[in-house]
Amino acid sequence: MTPSPNASDAVITAFAGIPALLDRAPALILRGRALDCECLLGPVDHLFHVSIQGGRIVDLTPAPVLMRSWRFSYRASSIAWAEYWKPAPRPGWHDLLALTKREEAVLEGDLHPFMAHLQYFKDMLALPRLHHAAVAS
Repeated sequence: MTPSPNASDAVITAFAGIPALLDRAPALILRGRALDCECLLGPVDHLFHVSIQGGRIVDLTPAPVLMRSWRFSYRASSIAWAEYWKPAPRPGWHDLLALTKREEAVLEGDLHPFMAHLQYFKDMLALPRLHHAAVAS
């Protein structure tokens, strides 16, 4: 299953909007208040270098960024992100770890910050799902 160019563009646009969505989620920022890290997140073919400080995304830049390190990477196919962001995702497409199990996503690097703040990352990366559901209703 190959994503259409429009689907990939929609996923990239949704990712670029996550910092603004996060700014409107103070409880989620509070949950991540102890998190400071550099990571790579996004669709396999268009990753973003993400800088998180105190639970806020302070920088989201398309990767690769020359000479910038990162602790971990979570990348998934555009199809996986589109399915994950549906208002009611199908089983196996509903969770970040489920996506890795079905080999639609890859988690690599130093997993400690990701696993220590797993619920934060699950909720932060699901923000486009909640946004699209609110717009549709």
